[in-house]
Amino acid sequence: MTVSPRRGPRHAFRAWRSRRPFWGGLLLALGGAEILLSEKASLKVVMHIGMQGLAGYLLPALMTLLGLLVLFNPAQRLFYSITGVLLSLGTWVTSNLGGFFIGLLLGVVGSCLAFGWLPDQEPRRSRRKRRQARALTKEAETTTA
Repeated sequence: MTVSPRRGPRHAFRAWRSRRPFWGGLLLALGGAEILLSEKASLKVVMHIGMQGLAGYLLPALMTLLGLLVLFNPAQRLFYSITGVLLSLGTWVTSNLGGFFIGLLLGVVGSCLAFGWLPDQEPRRSRRKRRQARALTKEAETTTA
């Protein structure tokens, strides 16, 4: 039985995704976007309030940027993830309790996933493939014995 190599955009995306902390970067970017969308103050009010109001927009914008940087520059993921978790925790004070906890949690979890990602790890195999490999080795052992 020959296995044909998979081609196409889906395979290319899966290969690209496997070489970077995809879910960590995505969750961090989504957390920043959610906090930005939950902001209700207009820019005129923010400028009137001053630095505290500006931080409410600046921190989630930086979270979104860091999430994208984790996706497109995974070599610097440690710096981006540590900065991302600090910015996420900072939104507790500056941005409606971190976007009503949702953006805060998305940012912290995404940063932790990006921090814990190991680039040199072998790809995981499904249970079915492991069972098939065990069955083939047992078959080979019984035929040689």
